[in-house]
Amino acid sequence: MSSQPDKLVVGIDLGTSGARAVVMAPDGAVLASGAAKLSSFSGDHRDPIGWWKSVQTALEEALGGVDRRKVAALAVDGTSGTMLPVDQSGAPLATPMMYNDPVADRALLDAVTAHASRESAAHGATSGLAKFLAFQSVSEVFRVIHQADWLAGHFTGLYDVSDENNALKTGYDPLERRWPDWMEKTGARVELLPDVLPAGAPIATIAPAAADAFGLSSDVVIVAGTTDGCASFLATGADQPGDGVSALGTTLTVKMLSDRPLFAPEYGLYSHRVGEMWLAGGASNSGGVVLAEHFSPERIVALSAGIDPAIDSGLDYYPLVKPGERFPIADPDFQPRMSPRPADDATFLKAIFEGIAGVESLAYQRLTSLGGPALRSLRSVGGGARNAAWTAIRARRLGVPFLPVLSEEAAAGTARLALSGARKAGVL
Repeated sequence: MSSQPDKLVVGIDLGTSGARAVVMAPDGAVLASGAAKLSSFSGDHRDPIGWWKSVQTALEEALGGVDRRKVAALAVDGTSGTMLPVDQSGAPLATPMMYNDPVADRALLDAVTAHASRESAAHGATSGLAKFLAFQSVSEVFRVIHQADWLAGHFTGLYDVSDENNALKTGYDPLERRWPDWMEKTGARVELLPDVLPAGAPIATIAPAAADAFGLSSDVVIVAGTTDGCASFLATGADQPGDGVSALGTTLTVKMLSDRPLFAPEYGLYSHRVGEMWLAGGASNSGGVVLAEHFSPERIVALSAGIDPAIDSGLDYYPLVKPGERFPIADPDFQPRMSPRPADDATFLKAIFEGIAGVESLAYQRLTSLGGPALRSLRSVGGGARNAAWTAIRARRLGVPFLPVLSEEAAAGTARLALSGARKAGVL
């Protein structure tokens, strides 16, 4: 521990299955980490006590690998759109609604539809604003806040502060940097909304009880966090306009840093403000789900070994498992294009790889056509990123440098925000 830098920061990520914590040096190196599954503490992923216990466990494990008195700043991320009503002490007053829990009250949804601006991310049954409206009449409510706000409150003692990324789906206007006037017209009790700070801005020094509980210094700065999705992007090391990150999981998700905000509701596209830049992205219905429809993981590995990525198959696929596409084409009736099917399985797999690479290329072209910068580099995360043949096909199709990912841990992205906040606070 004696060789560690004089100052360290901590990033904490609470995802759908558990918590992770990392300790980071000022140069971005991860020095220690910890993890805890939510299922170890609660059978219900909506249980805030389970959230906090998993965070405590992950943090203690991470701090066990370093000199915890050197920690200068800490930040937390949470799942986007997960909300709960609390009293002034931060005690939950109802079961939280998770990011994917829809609000069923049609009147509340109609109020949002009628008054929210077209570009707002507050539209939809799973939006933060819909949940805010559902929770605002709970007895003795002090604030309705996001999951990350609540967790950060355990370190500051403040349960009325949020960040610009978590607040976006609750109606926050990142251009004006305030809660917009139209929110009152939805019936929202705006006095119950949290104050909003930029992601990475210092909130306050750590509360004495939290410092004592974790053996941290009394001057640790707690920094405004972000959503888990934004944190995952920041973890990769992408930090310039035109830097893209493709997530090759069940679906294909593309995100790119832009020097200007991009909003296109018809594509489900909106922008998070990150520092003085904007993080825009969209999600296709293509991706790994199509591969899984036709091949087992083992079969994909075996067939990939026989693929020559330098030669096109000559097939023009748009791989989907059923009709309907969100991005880069917005059409609920868009038809899959996966014929003719060659007799050779390796050629068929190659054509699917090429097709998804084509969707990916079109997605970045779409972001540029909507006002974003041209793609200048690409980093890849998710299971598909480990397939060498697919990567070579994508690199040839996209025509930009493929750069290594610094980390796939969202907690590392949140730690980068903590570094930013520590510098702003003058403690690093």
